[in-house]
Amino acid sequence: MKNFQPPRPITLAQDTISRRELQQTADWMMAGNRLTKAEETVAFEEEFAAWMGSKHAVFVNSGSSANLLMIYAAREAGRLRNSKVIAPAVSWVTTVSPLIQFGFDVRLCDCDPVNLGLDLEHLEQLCKDEAPAMLILVHVLGHANHMKAIQDICDRYDVLLLEDSCEALGSVSDGRKLGCHGAAGSFSFYYGHHISTIEGGMVVTDDSELHQVMLSLRSHGWSRDLNPTLRDQLQQDHNIDDFRNLYTFYYAGFNLRSTDLQAFIGRQQILKLDDICRVRARNFDTYAEELHEFYSQESETDLLSSFAYGTLVENRMDVFEHLREQQIECRPLICGNIARHPFWIRHYGRQVLPNADLIHDYGIYLPNHHNLSTADVFSVASAFKAVAQPKSMRDCAA
Repeated sequence: MKNFQPPRPITLAQDTISRRELQQTADWMMAGNRLTKAEETVAFEEEFAAWMGSKHAVFVNSGSSANLLMIYAAREAGRLRNSKVIAPAVSWVTTVSPLIQFGFDVRLCDCDPVNLGLDLEHLEQLCKDEAPAMLILVHVLGHANHMKAIQDICDRYDVLLLEDSCEALGSVSDGRKLGCHGAAGSFSFYYGHHISTIEGGMVVTDDSELHQVMLSLRSHGWSRDLNPTLRDQLQQDHNIDDFRNLYTFYYAGFNLRSTDLQAFIGRQQILKLDDICRVRARNFDTYAEELHEFYSQESETDLLSSFAYGTLVENRMDVFEHLREQQIECRPLICGNIARHPFWIRHYGRQVLPNADLIHDYGIYLPNHHNLSTADVFSVASAFKAVAQPKSMRDCAA
């Protein structure tokens, strides 16, 4: 490989909203269309669900809200036999924080050393010891967990499965897109993710009852967005007349709505999502080839819609400072081990999770996005290898 020098700064992410799309959005706004949630939101939800291969989708104001919504809906729909939940140690704060906020008893599962999802042996032991009602997992940087094995564990121990797929939009495992394997799956449309609606998120599900509960919870807990049959049934069950029903709250809901403005942007983004996923997959393969002497995630994916390229190094600060001098961005591998963060320690104390601790101490990820060229990947890999010292996941046993 040649020693490429980046012709421009190489950022972790770039906006997916093009100037043409901005102009289309401006024209749509100037036409006097309603900006708050209305018909565009419904159309975006239907089109996204179709692209995902799911029955339903619920558009919300962030990926974090998507997690909050599907977690609370599982409780409100009566799907949980107790308040015990397993969550991944290598994840994101708002994968875990809603569980704490809602009063669940949370246990963290260590990460698999290969795909960085859930460690199967630890997961099974937690299910035996804790008898949880729910499991939420994260597809780390777009890589699938061991989905068949995890679904088998969930079936055997009667555990409801939720997928935080905010980093995995478009990744496919066992013929289905990630986010469609459990009872519900969440996605983020924040800047830097696969597509952007400025801010925004989505929950997908094939469960029609769960879908209706989420529609109500998204908008305060009222029944306006529900299908007419269910809406009429709720009115009848609670003896509510049509006048009072406009402001009757059947659930202790939230305001997690997004806007039609953002839905309009999202509908344009879907049109190029397949191409975005292919570019991200290509870039991951190039990184893996160029950095073959370093740790690389592997997973059982038919298509890897890579979020970023994660690896391990002995000298992370040296790498960070060197890449910054070369105008190349990098960052910790997600946020490392949730169990090492102050909020978790304050609630649950300190705990040792060997694989996740290794990610916390040595993990780093490199840029990947739709505008990153193969030459850019060569530049990043060249600069990275100039100073990086490889670290192995096997070192966790040392």
